Amino acid sequence: MRTIQGVSVSAGIAIGTVRVLAAADHAVERRVIDDPQAEMDRFRAARDMAVAQLKQLRDNVAAEFGENKAELFDAHRLMLQDPDYAGCVEGLIAQDKVNAEFAVKSVAEQFAAMFAAMDSSTMQARAADVEDVSRRVMNVLQGKRDSTAQDGSIQGDAVQNGTVQNGIAQNGESHIIFAQDLAPSETAQLDRAKVLGLVTAKGSANSHTAILARTMGLPAITGIGDAFDPTDDGHVAVIDGASGAVFVDPDEATLTECQRRKAEAEEHLSLLPKLKGKPTETKSGQRVHLYANISRPSDVAAVLANDAEGIGLFRSEFLYLEREDWPTEEFQFDAYRQVAQEMGDRPVIIRTLDIGADKQVDYFNLDHEDNPALGYRAIRICLTRPEIFKVQLRALLRASAYGNIAIMLPMITSVQEVRDAKRILEEAKSELRGEHTDFNESIQIGVMIETPASVIMADELAAEVDFFSIGTNDLTQYTLACDRQTPSLERFADPHSPAVLRMIQMTIEAAHRHGIWCGICGELGADLSLTDTFLCLGIDELSVSPTSVLPLRNVIRNH
Repeated sequence: MRTIQGVSVSAGIAIGTVRVLAAADHAVERRVIDDPQAEMDRFRAARDMAVAQLKQLRDNVAAEFGENKAELFDAHRLMLQDPDYAGCVEGLIAQDKVNAEFAVKSVAEQFAAMFAAMDSSTMQARAADVEDVSRRVMNVLQGKRDSTAQDGSIQGDAVQNGTVQNGIAQNGESHIIFAQDLAPSETAQLDRAKVLGLVTAKGSANSHTAILARTMGLPAITGIGDAFDPTDDGHVAVIDGASGAVFVDPDEATLTECQRRKAEAEEHLSLLPKLKGKPTETKSGQRVHLYANISRPSDVAAVLANDAEGIGLFRSEFLYLEREDWPTEEFQFDAYRQVAQEMGDRPVIIRTLDIGADKQVDYFNLDHEDNPALGYRAIRICLTRPEIFKVQLRALLRASAYGNIAIMLPMITSVQEVRDAKRILEEAKSELRGEHTDFNESIQIGVMIETPASVIMADELAAEVDFFSIGTNDLTQYTLACDRQTPSLERFADPHSPAVLRMIQMTIEAAHRHGIWCGICGELGADLSLTDTFLCLGIDELSVSPTSVLPLRNVIRNH
């Protein structure tokens, strides 16, 4: 038995035969062409075909996993349609009289190097995106088959017994995939019926590929580095997505133990549907409100299907991120009203726009910042550009007449910020009264606790608002001074740190001293290893991804 330790990406145990994906050969020959215009036409046709393929891929992902998981491929399509990208490719063809394949590869390398050199880890991640979309265009130009085809096979080169075969699942068997790396589009196109789990030499837990693996429910491990060995192809392996361990040719004891744990996990999952309609309370009668996080109105279907009791975080910034110009008050009102009406009496907590840091929108015209995580973002934009903020507040107030809406302010660090936001909210209310427009006069307002400053000021903040919701992703980042978008800091950015847990405890205690409720809407809310801790601390509400609702309810009911 050979044991490899990697980084846990997606929990679960997979047992099966290894199939190694060889790195695709993207060699491109440089050729001198006589007709640059014809070559530019070839590029445009290939780009249009690639955009159509991405549209199909996006629709496939949206249909199976939800709209919010498909947004990456919308970004890929926009990248291909970007005038700067196309202009550089066509300029190179015209100037150097080179073939389209070579021009695309050259521009991809240029753009990827530019992104990789940026300070922002979010922008650095775009290097992989531009390489991914450019490979798709090159494949079209070279006449390679698109692996978006839904024919039940997994496309790509696999090493088997020293030979290269195309289509690793042609024999109908399911396998554990080993690869140097996987692009997001490659991961999304894997046939889940024929893939048991993923192991990659490169990558991080926060990559797009990792997020897709979790969405697809595939056990996955990344970062095994030099332990990646193509000769493992055909061998039996066990991967433990929770611990990050890989066992190649497992001994009998390891195999038996992993089979037992896998069977227990599968039995546990089969019981989850029976929890629908059950109250979320402990054996001692402690009641917890169990809500779900969403990014757009279409996510409500998953919220209801998983029996969440409300929406604890509606990330309204996605209404801005998915547009090329400012979303109007009417556009926002329609979106908020739709969610409120579909949720009925269930609470819908909508976070005001949290643009900035890793969420950039061109039409905001934000200046470049060396450290955007500590920069001009979220409530800071709203308070310094109240004309933007008031449009959103008016839309939220109008929608509150159609359901149980509450407003939540992100990135709060002081009492004055809350008071300034409430002042603008009162101005919006006054305007709507003058227009004889209905809204909920007693709409609740809360703040996200995601900075050490807001924890220290929690007693004073609690006197100003109706509830707290702890954003553990940013709270961990700012408490431990670790950029959560930087893969090399993963070992230091420990959300289980006693410092982070003490911050959470202090926040809950301050909320209860002032008679308001306190919830958690960050990733830690779904961390089942901490559920008992949160219950002992007296947490009132947990808001998680829709698919995490029933597993979390099960743990709470067994506490």
